[in-house]
Amino acid sequence: QLTESGGGMVQAGDSMSLACTAPEPTFSSYSMAWFRQTPGKEREFVASITWSGDSAAYSDSVEGRFTISRDNAKNTAYLQMNNLEPGDTAAYYCAAKFYRPSHFAADYDYWGQGTQVTVSS
Repeated sequence: QLTESGGGMVQAGDSMSLACTAPEPTFSSYSMAWFRQTPGKEREFVASITWSGDSAAYSDSVEGRFTISRDNAKNTAYLQMNNLEPGDTAAYYCAAKFYRPSHFAADYDYWGQGTQVTVSS
């Protein structure tokens, strides 16, 4: 089970950081990702990172504003969100899977409980 922290309410243009911690020592074997979801919509890919941290991918809507990273020594992945927009308002979920990362939520084996991010204009 993954545990997210961070989230809350900010204004447009502000920054926010999310963290996702895994209890298992095998964390460094997982590819990690962040997804987000708004009511009535499917879970949307935001960003992913390989197990080694040497490669990351982003959705077009967050490219250049968000940065995913990880610290395997702390079993933690991060999502740094800059220049937030009202359209970024959603529940954010971290996810983990073995081998290569994916843009598809169904490919992930482990999920956090979600943390709400609200951006006001």
